[in-house]
Amino acid sequence: MFTGIDEIDWAALRHAYGSAADVPGWLRGLASPDPAERERALDGMYGAVHHQGDVYDSTLACIPFLFALVAHEEVPDRGGLVELLTSIGGDNGGDAGADASAVVRSGAEAFVGLAGDPDAGVRAAAAGALVRFAGEPGRVLGLLRQRMAVERDDRVLLALIEALGLFVRRHHGQRGAALGLLAAHSTPPHGPGLRLASLGQLALGAPDRLPADLVPTAVGLLRDRSRQRSGTPEPDRPDTDTLVGRLRRLRPSDEEGSHLLRTLHAGLDDRVADRTALLAGQLASPDPVDRCNAVWMTAGLLREWRGDHSRTVALVGGQLASDEGRLRDAAVWVLTDLFELAAPAADALDALLAARPGLRLHRWEGAAPSLGGPLKALARSGDPRAVPVLAEVLAGPDVPDDLGHVIVHLGRAAAPLAPALRRGLRSVEPGSPDAVDRAAPLLAALGALGDTESLPEVLRLLRGTADGPGRQGAVVGHALRALAAFGSAAREAAPAVRDLLGTRHAPAAAAALWSLEGDASAVLPVLLGELAGDGSRRRQAADSLARLGPAARPALPGLRRLTESDQVWERMSAACALWRIGGDPEPVLPVLRAAWAQHPHTRGTIAGCVRDMGPAGAPLWDLLEAERAAPRRHTARKGGYGSHDILKDEALVRTCREVVTEQEG
Repeated sequence: MFTGIDEIDWAALRHAYGSAADVPGWLRGLASPDPAERERALDGMYGAVHHQGDVYDSTLACIPFLFALVAHEEVPDRGGLVELLTSIGGDNGGDAGADASAVVRSGAEAFVGLAGDPDAGVRAAAAGALVRFAGEPGRVLGLLRQRMAVERDDRVLLALIEALGLFVRRHHGQRGAALGLLAAHSTPPHGPGLRLASLGQLALGAPDRLPADLVPTAVGLLRDRSRQRSGTPEPDRPDTDTLVGRLRRLRPSDEEGSHLLRTLHAGLDDRVADRTALLAGQLASPDPVDRCNAVWMTAGLLREWRGDHSRTVALVGGQLASDEGRLRDAAVWVLTDLFELAAPAADALDALLAARPGLRLHRWEGAAPSLGGPLKALARSGDPRAVPVLAEVLAGPDVPDDLGHVIVHLGRAAAPLAPALRRGLRSVEPGSPDAVDRAAPLLAALGALGDTESLPEVLRLLRGTADGPGRQGAVVGHALRALAAFGSAAREAAPAVRDLLGTRHAPAAAAALWSLEGDASAVLPVLLGELAGDGSRRRQAADSLARLGPAARPALPGLRRLTESDQVWERMSAACALWRIGGDPEPVLPVLRAAWAQHPHTRGTIAGCVRDMGPAGAPLWDLLEAERAAPRRHTARKGGYGSHDILKDEALVRTCREVVTEQEG
C-alpha cells in the first residue's frame, strides 16, 4: 500500500499549515487497526492536506496511496477514504484542483470494482464516485441499475438513489432511464426511506415528475420511517477530540432522516407553500427526533424566503414545552435569530422562562455570562414581558455583557431598566481590557432610551478612553453615538466632544457635536477635511455631512468626486448626502441604481434615501416595487447567513412597502 512513500520528499511539499512532513504518518495511520488512530489520521487529512476543500501539492501526492488503501479489503473504514478521494477530485477550483480531478478521474476504474465491494460503506461511497469520475454515461447507468437490482443494504440503496439523481443532473441526454428508476423507487412496494430519497432526487432533477400529493405522501413516509427506525442502535464510534469527532457529535441524532428531508426541501426550493406545509407535518410528528430535524430546516426556510411564517414559528415555539433537551435547545436557537418574526412563539418563550428560571442566563467557564437564549429571543421579538425578567437579571450579581444589544429591540418599553443600565455603566473601568465589550451594549441601550441621566457616566468613559489605544479607544465611538442620540438635551457634553475634533475620532465627534449644538460652522471644516482624506473615514464623513443638510453645501464638490469611488459603500453614502444637501436628484439616481444592483446589502440604506426623496425618487420606485414583490430575502445566500439578516430584510421590505403604498395612494 505504501510502496514508494519514503521516496517522496514530503518536507518539500506543502499543506494548509506548512511542510507536509507529517503526511506519511497520517497515510499510514489510515490503515491502523486502532479506530482512534484512524480518526486522528483522517482528521489530519481533512484538516491540513485537504483543508476546507483546498488542494495542495501534498494532496496530489496522496492520491495514489489513497487508491492503494481502498483496494485492500483488510483496511477498515475504506468508505471514508473513498469519500475523501471523491472530495479531492471534486471541482475545487484552480490549477491544483483541476490536476486533482484529472488524477482521480484517471483512476476511476477502481470505483467500478468498489461498487460491488463486500463492505457496505465502500459500496455506498463508490456509487457517487462512479457518476462523478467514470466515463461512458451509458455504462455508468447500467452499473447503477445492476447494483440496485442486487443490493440489499438500505444504506447503500439510498446512496445509489443519490447517485441516480446526480446522473440525472449531469447527463441530460440520457436522463430518461434514470428518471424512470427514480420514479419507480418512489412508490410501493419500496420502503419509506428509499421512497423519500427518490422523491428528493426527483425534486432536484425533475420536479415535474413529482406526485400531486407530494406533501401528504412525504409526511406519511416520514411517519412510517420513524416507526421503523425506533430501536435501531447507533453505530459505535471512537470518542476523539478531533475535527472529525467534533463534527460527528454536532450531527443530528438521525442524520440519515435529516439528509433525506433536507434534500427534498432543497429540491422544492422556491415552492415555499409546499415547504411550509411539509414543515408543518414534520413539526407535528410524534417522533421528537423528526421534530428536531424539522426545527433546523425551519431556520433555512425563514432565512431565505419572505412570507407569512407565523404558523411555522408558532409550531417551532410549541417545541419549547418538550422534555427533550436537544429539541428544546434547537427551537430556542432558531427563535433567537428571528427577532420580530418570533412574536408567534412569544407565549411559549414566556412560559419556558417561567418554568425554567435557570435559562435566563448562560454561563461560560472563565467568562462573563450572557443572556440565555429564551430571554434573548423574547426580548428581541419586542415583547414587553421580557422587561420584568430582565430587571431581575439586572438586580443579580452577574450582569450579562450582551444585555444592551437586546434591550434596544424593546424600545420605550425598556425605560424602567434605565437605572440598572446606568449602574452597569458605572461599573465599567475605562482602562480595563473588557471595557469596550461591557460598555458598548450598555451605551447602545441608553442611547436608544434617550436616558440623559446617564450623561455623567457617558462622559466619564469618553474622557477616560479618548487617548486609549486599540480596543480601549473604541469605547469613544460608542459613547459619541450615545451622545448623538441624546441630542440637544445633552448639550453640556459639547466641550468634551469638541476636544475630539482633531483626533482620529473626528468624524464621530463631528456628528455628535452637530446633534448637541446644531452649529455647522464648528463641524463643517472637520468633515470637509475628512472627506478629502483616505480610507473608511471618508464614508463616515459623507454620512455625517448628510445630517447637516443644506448647511453642508461647501461639501458638494467633494461628494460628487466620492460618487466615482471604486468602493460601492462610499459611492452610495456620497449620493445620499448629495441629495440631502443639494436636493438635486440628477447626479444621485444613477449612482443609487448601480449600487442597488451591485451590492444587495446597500438596499436598506438606499430605500430609506428614496423614501426621503419623495416624488424626486420616482425613477427608482421600480426597484422598490420589485423588491417588495420578491419572495426571496435580499441578503439570502446558501451555506451561510448573518444573525441580523432577517432583521435587515424585514426593515427593507417595510420601507419598500411604505414607498409603494404612498405612491399608490
